[in-house]
Amino acid sequence: MVLRGFHGFRILLECTTMDRKALEAVLEDFRKGAMTLDQMIEALKDLPYSDLGFARVDHHRTLRTGMPEVVLGQGKTVEQMTGIVDELVRGKDNVLVTRVSREQADALLSRFGRASYNETARTVVIRNEEPSVEKQGLVIIISAGTGDLPVAEEAAVTADFFGVRVERRYDVGVAGIHRLLPDIHLFRSADVLVVAAGMEGALASVVAGLTGRPVVAVPTSVGYGASFGGIAALLGMLTSCAIGVMVVNIDNGFGAGASAALIARGKPR
Repeated sequence: MVLRGFHGFRILLECTTMDRKALEAVLEDFRKGAMTLDQMIEALKDLPYSDLGFARVDHHRTLRTGMPEVVLGQGKTVEQMTGIVDELVRGKDNVLVTRVSREQADALLSRFGRASYNETARTVVIRNEEPSVEKQGLVIIISAGTGDLPVAEEAAVTADFFGVRVERRYDVGVAGIHRLLPDIHLFRSADVLVVAAGMEGALASVVAGLTGRPVVAVPTSVGYGASFGGIAALLGMLTSCAIGVMVVNIDNGFGAGASAALIARGKPR
């Protein structure tokens, strides 16, 4: 398809990849005559994704959704994971890698000087550049127990990566509900609350009932036999009588943090 004139550029803006600033820079160079048509096509040829053979890396996601592609480390070899991250970093993206093993984390830390590793969350964040705008909204991450911290921290790192302000309140489960009560006023100031709980998963209902705020509930696989690896908590959260409880999959801290960030950020500007 040949694109001509302003209409063609609009199609490029709507359908191509990389981040918006990079795309605008290419088009502005072409408009000013600093770049030939062939040079512009060369600059845009890797859009909308790069095919690495074992993966097709989506460069379009930031432009399309406002949120960059995230790499799941689990199930990937070190070579596959670093190949994908290399491609994203080359495109000037900030990169979040989730569910990383210690071996994968060591490889990323040695390869990228700006990488930071959260061992509890099993995440690595690589920042090409710091956010240019102030963080939007407030997401508070709440865990029922210390055993839920890996899932809660994955949610916290994810929400922070996606540009919202994050607060944490941990180990405030229903077995000692008095630990939760001093922070109720803080919870009511949040745009979204993320609640990570195993066992019977009751904390999500309690928090939603006391605050009137949207709650993203994360059942965790923490618990004894009849918890069935988080199924009891999942069913408890799904059948909550409190208003505003939304439930993600068992141990899905990433999904909870990303969903909470989307809600807290509101409609893209």
